[in-house]
Amino acid sequence: MTVAHRAVEFIEFLELIDRQVPKELGVHVVLDNYAAHKTESVRTWLLAHPRFEFHFTPTYSSWMNQVERWFSALTTKYLQRSVHHTVTELNRGITKWAKAWNENPKPFIWTKSADEIFASMQKYLEPIVSPQTSEEGH
Repeated sequence: MTVAHRAVEFIEFLELIDRQVPKELGVHVVLDNYAAHKTESVRTWLLAHPRFEFHFTPTYSSWMNQVERWFSALTTKYLQRSVHHTVTELNRGITKWAKAWNENPKPFIWTKSADEIFASMQKYLEPIVSPQTSEEGH
């Protein structure tokens, strides 16, 4: 089933979350920069639901990359350096690590220099900059 990605469906989704999350909790929603997330109807809904806070990922970056980055940090900074004998012990350890992470948050900053961008584009640029000619001279 294909779900239309429009503001109406997005608001329906937010309403579902609003009904299911206990009223005393704040709700943080990580979003990409899709236009449906920024419509006037969504802004109006958000003003009427102050416990909701939107966090937009940087333009042209995948929100999934940020989630993957967090799990990478969890893996390299905690899981690879620890031993757990039970699932309960593992759950407690992850919860403790995540709490410490959240007490001292640092934003993920993705930057590349022009040289890094050009280096990654080299295989695409090479045929354009130095086109090969055939034996017929075409």
